[in-house]
Amino acid sequence: MTSFEVVSMGRVGVDLCPLQTGTRLPDVETFGRFLGGSAANVAVAAARYGRRVALVTRTGADPFGEYVHRALRDFGVDDRWVLPVAGLPTPVTFCEVLPPDTFPSYSYGCPRAPDLEIRPEELDLPAIRTAGVFWFTGTGLCELPSRDAHFAALGARGRAPNTVFDLDYRPGFWPSRDDARAAYESALRYATVAVGNLDECATAVGEREPHAAAAALLARGVRLAVVRGPSGVLARTADEVVEVPPVPIEVRNRLGAGDAFGGALCHGLLAGWPLDRTIRFGNAAGALVASRLGGSAAMPTGAEVDKLLTEPPDLLAEPRHPVG
Repeated sequence: MTSFEVVSMGRVGVDLCPLQTGTRLPDVETFGRFLGGSAANVAVAAARYGRRVALVTRTGADPFGEYVHRALRDFGVDDRWVLPVAGLPTPVTFCEVLPPDTFPSYSYGCPRAPDLEIRPEELDLPAIRTAGVFWFTGTGLCELPSRDAHFAALGARGRAPNTVFDLDYRPGFWPSRDDARAAYESALRYATVAVGNLDECATAVGEREPHAAAAALLARGVRLAVVRGPSGVLARTADEVVEVPPVPIEVRNRLGAGDAFGGALCHGLLAGWPLDRTIRFGNAAGALVASRLGGSAAMPTGAEVDKLLTEPPDLLAEPRHPVG
């Protein structure tokens, strides 16, 4: 059995981003094609730091599915558990890039995304159990059989260290916020790390203020709560609090910045870094991706993150927009 440092489970797709930044979709003439999907982005981000990473997901049996496999391999992510689902297309998402604050996306994967067809019996539970980090998302809990597969994976880990719950709340995937909260409450019984923005924390634990949200997550048994917001990143354990302000950087495209933070968090957890170093590294990784265009292709190397942390002036061109 191959031992992986990171196993990420969830969405993969293809992002089509305008090559004309600041142009609305009706006026865009050319697009770039990029590997996308939150779980895939986190996997790629972690692999950029030299980690042994595998992705558990599904694609369509179509040309875009072939592209997903090729792109994952090129990024150094093991694709053995990326399987095709007959009759469902690989999701394609058109992204609108209107910096500094407007980045809507429009997904086409009808009638449903194939990653929601992951089934419990298809999982390599021993590999998930022994992974250094297991990363899963709230989106994977929104429908069956994916929800059952996620809980099978979580049951196999038994709340092992570095079981990371990316709260990842997307309202369009749920009948209501209350439905999502019930599923999140169940998943939090297995998670040792929880990561989310203010709205995602409000869904999971009913708290939107960062310190209250982190405290509520800790009260549900996680050992590390990470809350990302416009004022920066707050990380709390039972006996430590770290607050990191936003990195002021010229924003080109915020899409994927949170996933870059996630991959960097995996790297810091595996390295055993102090919490402050891990959060500052993740914060800088997210800022770098926000200054770029290209989803997974924008994920930075460790040297690039270290350079931003030590030599920021080259990247801080006006106008500056905070990225937390």
